[in-house]
Amino acid sequence: MTDLDIAEVAHRAGVAASTLRFYEEKSLIASTGRRGLRRQYDSGVLERLALIALGRTAGFSLDEIAQMFAPDGRPRIDRRVLSAKAEELDRRIHELTALRDSLRHAAACPAPSHLECPTFRGLIDAAASGGVTAPERRPPERR
Repeated sequence: MTDLDIAEVAHRAGVAASTLRFYEEKSLIASTGRRGLRRQYDSGVLERLALIALGRTAGFSLDEIAQMFAPDGRPRIDRRVLSAKAEELDRRIHELTALRDSLRHAAACPAPSHLECPTFRGLIDAAASGGVTAPERRPPERR
């Protein structure tokens, strides 16, 4: 197996080199050394980066993702954690579907103003009582 240069890993994984360095700081990946000033990575880092990207897409934090790897770097993913995240996504999908449908209704509602639309009023009331929440915002990755 041949080591890959940081630029090659960044290109193949579709992330910035600064993201790779940040992931290394967080102990999510590890370089195998340097060739001159450029970090080198084992080609297995590409699969690990794909798992990190999948975890981020599913809504896991970097700290949660870090816990999904054993000390030897192999994936160690608790199926209960995956199941709980799937349930969380189901709840969010349900909430977003209801929100989408309400917004579509309000956009086409014949009421003179949105505030006179019972569906839109219901949406406002739900938001006022905490029933409509914004999605969790992940901090941007350093690039």
